[in-house]
Amino acid sequence: MEESLFDLLIWFWILAAIIIFIVLLFITAPYGRHSKKTWGVMIPDRLGWFLMEIPAPLIYLLLVITGSAPKTPVVWFITGLYLIHYANRAVIYPLRIRTRGKEMPLAVALMAVLFNFINAGFLGYYMGSLQTQYTIAWLTDPRFTAGLLIFITGMAINIASDNKLIRLRRKNGNGYQIPRGGLFEKISCPNMFGEIVEWGGYALLCWSLPALSFLIWTFCNLVPRAMSHHKWYGSHFGEYPSDRKAVLPYIL
Repeated sequence: MEESLFDLLIWFWILAAIIIFIVLLFITAPYGRHSKKTWGVMIPDRLGWFLMEIPAPLIYLLLVITGSAPKTPVVWFITGLYLIHYANRAVIYPLRIRTRGKEMPLAVALMAVLFNFINAGFLGYYMGSLQTQYTIAWLTDPRFTAGLLIFITGMAINIASDNKLIRLRRKNGNGYQIPRGGLFEKISCPNMFGEIVEWGGYALLCWSLPALSFLIWTFCNLVPRAMSHHKWYGSHFGEYPSDRKAVLPYIL
């Protein structure tokens, strides 16, 4: 595929993210605490998480391995960052969550599968066939070093916040409580904030259009989701802290 055509497809992909963002401001995706059985066939939450996330690392890795671009140590390092994230999301996280009896619509899982096929396809194709900048010298580029620090920070926030939510659920069965401590004192969804930060760092350390598009998609998907969570907390807990924001500390 010519790089100009590839870039054009990415810009259309970014446009789709903006459209989805607008839609999600009015329609809450029906899984997790917002799950609805009116969306058709339901599947167990854990299975749904696995099905949604597992295509991403498989497609990305396949395209890197089979691509024609040089497979430098930097390529494998960046690939490793992506695979570590998805090993957690596709395998470790579903095994740890306490969602006995909880289900999600199969339709939602399939939409996520479609997203991961396209998104991982763009990222993996670029990494495996188009990139030329990831030589050893890239490791000392300020964009790489700053992006890596941001990526690690975002991942740490994401995992630490997930751990707190998992511990809360273990204490309260399948019920919900008000999360407290750390960034939960500032925002309702620090796990989502962490993921936005994480992929912001990834976009910076990669310095590529596909990585930027992934950051935009992450923002456009998670910000409306976090706003729905924030509204849900406020409607279910009368004592919910009024000074908390949804996902961006002090802002939104």
